[in-house]
Amino acid sequence: MLKLAGVKRSTFYYQVKQFDQPDQDAELKRLIQSIYEEHQGRYGYRRIRDELFNRGHQINHKKVQRIMKELGLKSVVRMKKYRSFKGTVGKIASNVLERNFHAEKPNEKWVTDITEFKLFGEKLYLSPVLDLFNGEIITYTIASRPTYSLVSEMLNKAFKRLSDEDKLLLHSDQGWHYQMKQYQHALKKQGITQSMSRKGNCYDNAVIENFFGIMKSEFLYLNEFESIDHFKQELARYIDYYNYKRIKSKLKGMSPVQYRNHAQQVA
Repeated sequence: MLKLAGVKRSTFYYQVKQFDQPDQDAELKRLIQSIYEEHQGRYGYRRIRDELFNRGHQINHKKVQRIMKELGLKSVVRMKKYRSFKGTVGKIASNVLERNFHAEKPNEKWVTDITEFKLFGEKLYLSPVLDLFNGEIITYTIASRPTYSLVSEMLNKAFKRLSDEDKLLLHSDQGWHYQMKQYQHALKKQGITQSMSRKGNCYDNAVIENFFGIMKSEFLYLNEFESIDHFKQELARYIDYYNYKRIKSKLKGMSPVQYRNHAQQVA
């Protein structure tokens, strides 16, 4: 049989001997499974590798990837977003950001946009603002209609994070909310520079687009909700998780808030 299979006798007996050996990666597999379940399947192999490092385990990402494949573990995928572009209804700002998504400190560059959820036959609209320094969600508003108050209330909440020393740039797409005189006046009053993506170019606001994809794949499509109120409660919990617990490789294995606190301590 070995001859027909083209397998050497030494190879066959080596593999038979391995059957009786304990799995050297058993504890690591349990830990990877635990991290994966703790984050509800939201972590891929790179982020799990970073979390293992945070817990004192220096494991190569290729090994983590191999073990996750053996265990049948993989992260979830993404979906598309709501579009608020209705043509030119106000003043279009220039693209000051120009895809320079790097910020040297908190409250230097923010990005914002609106996304849509469909639940229980209704639509909900989410308007968050994100800090490019650490990817933290500064604040958000949610409403059943995408009226201007959705954005204005978000701005009022976000402005409370600013100090007199902050010189902020706030970037959005060309959605009609951001073309409104009220919006532009609110930014000017705070001394904030407005920036807008070019028409129909989602890559100009890629970071907030990426957040929407992550949020929908990790939160919306992984959970069942009993009501609109239940959804809102769970959304608040997810954004708290995203800010305080969900680690990122580009933040040196820290969550957004951990990274901000660390940067302020070493400054």
